[in-house]
Amino acid sequence: MRYIPHTPEDIRQMLEAIGVGSVEELFSTVPASVRLDRSLELPGPFSEAELLREVRKLSQANAGLDHYSSFLGGGAYNHFIPAVVDHLVSRSEFYTAYTPYQPEISQGTLQMIFEYQTLICQLTGMEVANASMYDGATACAEAVLMAVRSTRKKRVLLSAGLHPEWRQTVETYCRYLELDLETVAVDASGATDAAALAGALGKDVACVVAGYPNFFGVIENLEALFALAAEAGALSVAAVQEPVALGLLRSPGELGADIVVGEGQSFGIPVSYGGPGLGFFASKQKLMRTLPGRLVGRTQDLDGKPGFVLTLATREQHIRREKATSNICSNQGLCALMAAIYLCLVGKRGLRDLAQQNLAKARYAREQLCALPGVTPAHSALTFNEFVLNVPGDLDALLERLAAEGILGGIHLKRFDAAMEGQLLVCVTEQNSREEIDALVRAIAGGVK
Repeated sequence: MRYIPHTPEDIRQMLEAIGVGSVEELFSTVPASVRLDRSLELPGPFSEAELLREVRKLSQANAGLDHYSSFLGGGAYNHFIPAVVDHLVSRSEFYTAYTPYQPEISQGTLQMIFEYQTLICQLTGMEVANASMYDGATACAEAVLMAVRSTRKKRVLLSAGLHPEWRQTVETYCRYLELDLETVAVDASGATDAAALAGALGKDVACVVAGYPNFFGVIENLEALFALAAEAGALSVAAVQEPVALGLLRSPGELGADIVVGEGQSFGIPVSYGGPGLGFFASKQKLMRTLPGRLVGRTQDLDGKPGFVLTLATREQHIRREKATSNICSNQGLCALMAAIYLCLVGKRGLRDLAQQNLAKARYAREQLCALPGVTPAHSALTFNEFVLNVPGDLDALLERLAAEGILGGIHLKRFDAAMEGQLLVCVTEQNSREEIDALVRAIAGGVK
């Protein structure tokens, strides 16, 4: 749905420019027999989200279009995107902008990145953020390399609750760097096992990486985990795959994180068949010199006027080559702009309300599903908007049947680990109505009896 902000004065000027006196005159070539001579009979008022939902229902009835209720999560989330986000990022000055190396002609782009960095710092509780990375997985891998550079240590502890694909990305980045990557198990609650972490820590550990929330939707006790890391002299990395949760949870910075990375797709960026994403990356200021990617800073020109420039650019690959902090000297500029616009539109209170909706709807869905015969929660810890269930029977067949009924029921976790056969990851966002949740419960009930 496009956002068209034409005012009556805009319309008058356009009609004047083409030599037409009114909108009615503009459409005078349309035969009177097919023109509507009364006001539209519209219900309302609706919010934008409600209106889009109603229009989608009408379009399906008219054209027989397929529609799915989605309960998929696992790192890509179905959130509502206000139409104004797409409208603003489609402006040509943003659409065609490239690397802003020349500040004298790139002030708009540079200021946008600066504002985005500021928003990420506010969200994560960190002191400095870069201009963005490719996605959450590569941001996580870069965080590990940053920790190794900063501490000059070779051991890295990754929580088993970290997204499996993010762990694979870290392993790929570190494959030929002679680093020792170790996985710390999760306990029965679905959270990182603090006792196992304490046993694995030592003075040779560069960093501890834990999800917040983690891959299973569990809200980790970062404060306890990161206190253990700090005591051993290791850096703490919080990896956020669902940043909407930060609207409700204490920021990772408050909980002792030294580095915070994550996937920003939830902030106004459509899923788009899996990409592009937006990797956000923030840290404490003491680590700024080893931060990968580019940073935009605010300065003053010779006349004392404020301006924006790339700063600390000598860290980048295009200047220092093999001595660079990272081989990534680019950023997801358009996606960062989308996230910045989205966060400004939603605001602090709006993001909190959105997070509360996600939490409440997911809690309702979990309670209803766990009331079904044989369906049990896989973990006991508090979760945010996704959770794991043990589902009896042939789960693959059940998911195929749900899809045939127009319901994408979740992710069978055996695709990541054969030991998780029969475990279903279900995600519920503000986009899922109570009717959709109840339909999911009825459909699963019909398959597990």
